[in-house]
Amino acid sequence: MSAEAKSLIRPTGASAVLRPRQSPVVTSATGGEVTLSSHVSTPGFSPVDLLYGALAGCLVISARAAAAKLGVLEKLGDVEAKVTGRKAAEGLSRVETFHVEIEIGGDIDPAVKKQIAEAAEDEICTVSNTLRGHPSIEALLVDSTAVSA
Repeated sequence: MSAEAKSLIRPTGASAVLRPRQSPVVTSATGGEVTLSSHVSTPGFSPVDLLYGALAGCLVISARAAAAKLGVLEKLGDVEAKVTGRKAAEGLSRVETFHVEIEIGGDIDPAVKKQIAEAAEDEICTVSNTLRGHPSIEALLVDSTAVSA
């Protein structure tokens, strides 16, 4: 692998746009789009669903990395992570507790499956590490009416 290929980093980040009388659209730095649903009865992703989805997706990717690290990648079957949560009853609107179920398929010893799940959640997954780390949020209001010189 060339030095150039090793230095490639996936662009990260997202933007969301809400236009009058339309549903919000989230666009990733790589061009992926998700239309948000803010109504209880409308199918689709809410912002909280995306939070749960980010954690679930990160955990299954991290489980694959953990299996490779443990030398059992070729035996790994389907990996499924289900994430739900409980919103706080008081104070600011937030998810107070995340509930995570990880199912690891394949012809792998149960003790090794446990190691895979623990490594994925406690060491490898950027999303779970971030949620546990209480990250700061630096918000900036941009004046869209300002005229540039």
